[in-house]
Amino acid sequence: MRMSNMLITTLREVPAEAELPSHQLMLRAGMMRKMASGIYNYMPIGLRSLKKIENIVREEMNKVGAQEFLASALIPSELWKESGRWEVFGPEMFKLRDRNEREFCLGPTHEEVFTSIARSVIKSYKQLPLNLYQIQTKYRDERRPRFGVMRSREFVMKDAYSFDKDEKGLDEAYNKMYEAYTNIFKRCGVDCSAVEADSGAMGGSGSAEFMVKSEYGEDEVVFCDKCGYAANMEKAPSTAEKAEKEEAKVLEKVETPEVKTIEALINFFGTTAKKFVKTLIYKADDKVVAVMVRGDREVNEVKVVNKIGGAVEFELADEKTVKTATTAEIGFAGPIGINSDYLLVDEEVANMYNFIIGANETGYHYVNANYGKDFEGTVGDFRNITSEDKCPKCGNKIVIARGIEVGHIFKLGTKYSEVMGATFNDENGKVKPLIMGCYGIGVNRTMASIIEQHNDQNGIIWPLAVAPYQVVVIPAVIKKEEQMEAAEKIYKELQDLGIEVLLDDRKERAGVKFKDADLIGIPMRITVGKMISEGKVEFKLRNSSEVEEIEISCIINRVKEKFEETV
Repeated sequence: MRMSNMLITTLREVPAEAELPSHQLMLRAGMMRKMASGIYNYMPIGLRSLKKIENIVREEMNKVGAQEFLASALIPSELWKESGRWEVFGPEMFKLRDRNEREFCLGPTHEEVFTSIARSVIKSYKQLPLNLYQIQTKYRDERRPRFGVMRSREFVMKDAYSFDKDEKGLDEAYNKMYEAYTNIFKRCGVDCSAVEADSGAMGGSGSAEFMVKSEYGEDEVVFCDKCGYAANMEKAPSTAEKAEKEEAKVLEKVETPEVKTIEALINFFGTTAKKFVKTLIYKADDKVVAVMVRGDREVNEVKVVNKIGGAVEFELADEKTVKTATTAEIGFAGPIGINSDYLLVDEEVANMYNFIIGANETGYHYVNANYGKDFEGTVGDFRNITSEDKCPKCGNKIVIARGIEVGHIFKLGTKYSEVMGATFNDENGKVKPLIMGCYGIGVNRTMASIIEQHNDQNGIIWPLAVAPYQVVVIPAVIKKEEQMEAAEKIYKELQDLGIEVLLDDRKERAGVKFKDADLIGIPMRITVGKMISEGKVEFKLRNSSEVEEIEISCIINRVKEKFEETV
């Protein structure tokens, strides 16, 4: 491709709206342009990399026997109502009505659609196992779109769905997809880890996320270097610290005027955060949920939502709700006499002695509170694991790092097939529900993750397999006939070999061309300059500072060598 004919505009300045390196570089390199908040148009050079990632995904899916399918992005509400998710999925779903007032949504995910297809065509165990996948745009009305395509309102996703006759078949399908995902991310040049994860709104018995470590990641991931354990913070179980045993004392109410925070209470009572238990009030749809954790702990909201059976809306309660539940101002909530639908007590709290709690009365706290003696509730693991905790698997030290989710695989079981009547006849003629799995990859999120891991101060450093173009040929001065003739010859020879090559024939200074080549991230650069009079050109790899002087007769073989090294 001749750059003089390309639709591409690079930016020298970092756009003010862009926070992540990937967001900045995708805009600066002319790979995409913003149309509205969380909505982007892919420019030709960006689309090339996106399609290469799609093709890698497609090849690996086909290798494990999955069949490509394409579902409509416009889904009738009836399917979602069958599964019970029309209201449960929440405000992220784009809902609309047609001219006949029939309800639809723009698909945020496609479990219902694939289950509907399966029930219409699968009748016998002889048709199983089956794995269908698609690569398609999804739509979610994110509350706060940010980080470019990392959290956008539309995104390209590969979603696959497996159908089996039993749990053994599901396990085999799940393991095949696990392997395929590992291969996909390796081929894309992404360094990622598979971690245990919460299934969230998708449901199911088990799941794993493929996480890319990144300081900008929205998720926190727990790692154990010794045993290899890895889990999303939302999923990782915490181990309760054992408090030193004490004899239970008499509960006392103490006046604590204007002492509302843990820090203020520590100063007031002259003790540590480990002697306090805070009660946080949440609204879960129309329910009020009170959660108790030690003063220095954080509530794990996903664990709480899972315990109460799910919620469309889940957030900290407003002042009015807190006052109704506690009859006190914010800062004095406690379990004794609280008016809530749920009182969840972290297991660490249940094993503490003589601790301090809010008295549900403005300006007062209780001292010497004890679970079982002074109050009761539902005990469980409701807090975030911390770096001070032990590995849930082997008991050794853990590390917590931030990460970006690029893939997620689920064992759905019969969650959708039972409620939607997707059944088959087994070997004995008995009707049984299909056993399902669900497997998703964020394609444009993978693209952004590659950039997050492969960049420097000059721009993107694309791995060869996903680069928009593999080689750029730059004639330093296009007015010099000898340089242009040599550049054209190299360009043509590389094209004949099937190599994706750019010829930068723009009427720009050589320095501008070099900056653009580095910004866009082309893996190999061939510069035809003044040394052409000696029969030499310059060869440079994007991921190296070294510039080689190579005989023009050897330059094609040098490019071929670099290709062979990546195979």
